[in-house]
Amino acid sequence: MVVDLIPGLDGALGVNDGPAAVVVDGRSIDLGGLASAAAAVASRVVGLPAVAVDASAALETVIAVVGALMAGVPVVPIPPDAGPLERDHILRDCAAPAVLVAAAAQDKWELEQIAVDVEQRADWDEAGSVDLLPDRIAMILYTSGTTGLPKGVMLSAAAIARDLDLLAEAWAWTPDDVLVHGLPLFHVHGLVLGVLGALRVGSPLVHTGRPTPVAYAEAVERRGGSLLFGVPTVWSRIAADHDAATSMRRARLLVSGSAGLPVPVYDQLQSLAGQGPVERYGMTETLITVSGRAAEARRAGWVGRPLSGVETRLVDDDGHPAPTGPDQVGALEVRSPTTMSGYLNRPDETAVITTPDGWIRTGDVACIDDGGWHRIVGRQSTDLIKSGGFRIGAGEVEAALLAHPAVREAAVIGVPDPDLGQAIVGYVVATSITGPELCEFVAATLSIHKRPRRVELVAELPRNAMGKVQKQLLVADEG
Repeated sequence: MVVDLIPGLDGALGVNDGPAAVVVDGRSIDLGGLASAAAAVASRVVGLPAVAVDASAALETVIAVVGALMAGVPVVPIPPDAGPLERDHILRDCAAPAVLVAAAAQDKWELEQIAVDVEQRADWDEAGSVDLLPDRIAMILYTSGTTGLPKGVMLSAAAIARDLDLLAEAWAWTPDDVLVHGLPLFHVHGLVLGVLGALRVGSPLVHTGRPTPVAYAEAVERRGGSLLFGVPTVWSRIAADHDAATSMRRARLLVSGSAGLPVPVYDQLQSLAGQGPVERYGMTETLITVSGRAAEARRAGWVGRPLSGVETRLVDDDGHPAPTGPDQVGALEVRSPTTMSGYLNRPDETAVITTPDGWIRTGDVACIDDGGWHRIVGRQSTDLIKSGGFRIGAGEVEAALLAHPAVREAAVIGVPDPDLGQAIVGYVVATSITGPELCEFVAATLSIHKRPRRVELVAELPRNAMGKVQKQLLVADEG
């Protein structure tokens, strides 16, 4: 069955009336019910080359994913808000002949729909037995596709299991915890960590439906939430809600990921919640590879050290080793047992991201200090700015802008400049301040060559579903 990913599921078949194992938007199911409902799904998909899942924030999504894993069928989550172009591309690329849905959606899907019924039950013996090898492809997760159409990242059961075990060790995650989050169920953070992680560890999961401050606070106060996952947007909103933030004092550990957490938000939570979140770093192609530890001191703006068995290094533009240190930036590469099996149908692109000696080119720019702590500066394509002969990390300038009390959000990019090569330009969400004043503010706190040449005030920054700023849109606006 899925013993390699969710060990407790085997013994739960046929066991009824246990405590709630999963709660999604107020609807709950115990482990026995989940196992039996998932077995009913497995019986209908076994033997398929892959199966798509309409990955809305619903209990049916959890059952669908677990059922496909039971059957040894690769799971392909489809974002519920995916447009027709993206959805059709994913379905063609993965060749899934069917989609698992909470209820029939007559106009949305042009392939076979298999309805997931929370009340349906089956024994796995009825579904049949499948030889589940650890290196089988368990999930195909599609990247956000910032350049071109999304690519399918093939993740093996072994890689997923190893990563979840490493994170459980780093965060002291046990069955006594109650995990709370309201993240999307179609990517690494919300689905792999936030669903499979809880099921593998054996800790109850409370998915809030929507990640609002009130929902998180209620999950902590009424359901005993002790381990909370969020993206920076979630934590920023909680930090701005005094009552919600102070309720976090009852939680054991807060975890932030998917994008860098602004230092002011960390400081607000440290003050109101009694702790700043542990940060972690990863990508779809490698899963989570770097993280702070629950038992260690945390550092605002730094994402921690490599997990056990994970190697990292910095290289320069020519691929040679780059110097390390708190102010030295380089392109980050990772070698890990949690790495993907490759991009589906794209061996050439797999070769591009993988070095001959087995390292993954993350595309991110980072600093590594003498203690092995990592600070992610940003994307190599948009966050490593070469201005006047200097290499400048956009993240450092963003942190300086966010240090001004009038600034709520900041994004920094490099734009073509005939004199400097690239000029530093900032986009901020702020009140009662002007762009020139912010330029001078940064110049007073950083080296003069890191001063933005221009700061634009905007109502909001463009973000994707995971809360990451889409800087390519800002670059495009610059023309």
